[in-house]
Amino acid sequence: MPVHRTVSALALAAVLTGSGYAASAPHQSTHAPQGCIATGNGFLRARIRGALDLDIDFRNSELECDGSPRPDGSGIRLSFAGPLRADGRRVRMVFGVGSIGEGAAGRALPTNLTVIFEGEDRLFATRGDANCTVDELRQERIGDLAGPRRTYRVVARGFCVSPANAISRDERILVSSFDFAGRATFEEEPPSRPLEDTRER
Repeated sequence: MPVHRTVSALALAAVLTGSGYAASAPHQSTHAPQGCIATGNGFLRARIRGALDLDIDFRNSELECDGSPRPDGSGIRLSFAGPLRADGRRVRMVFGVGSIGEGAAGRALPTNLTVIFEGEDRLFATRGDANCTVDELRQERIGDLAGPRRTYRVVARGFCVSPANAISRDERILVSSFDFAGRATFEEEPPSRPLEDTRER
């Protein structure tokens, strides 16, 4: 039986700092009933094997999602949280996608992955972006097209070639495939032109 307790704040901070996510750690979303994206076309799918065997298939209404630039400007980070169970447990996946800028499309993008089982003592992380890759990513402008706050629907698919290791126990999981549609919001001044991934063809 798993021990149902929250992952320690120090362990969580250490992992999320490595993924470029510590500046806005997972939180309860205040945007609500429409789910991930107001237009209704968000989703998260993932195949997980190892210490846990899961086939995730969450639709827009089941998801809380958020996204923003990485603190150092090297890419985009996206967070997806699935349905909250009555016992307080749910799964959250955080993708730190490198070498991509606002509004750009890209291929073969290095990606850091953190998988958090909230309400349990389980947090898995690749702790680097060499183990997972986003095969293809594109961004579509949504919402208000005027003003300093700009939101995009981010659609991507990818895979991991090496496992994510648990922080507090001797366990590993491999996310052999994932695809998602979430959202990312940018509030700083837009670049003169999108940062294109040099590997894109």
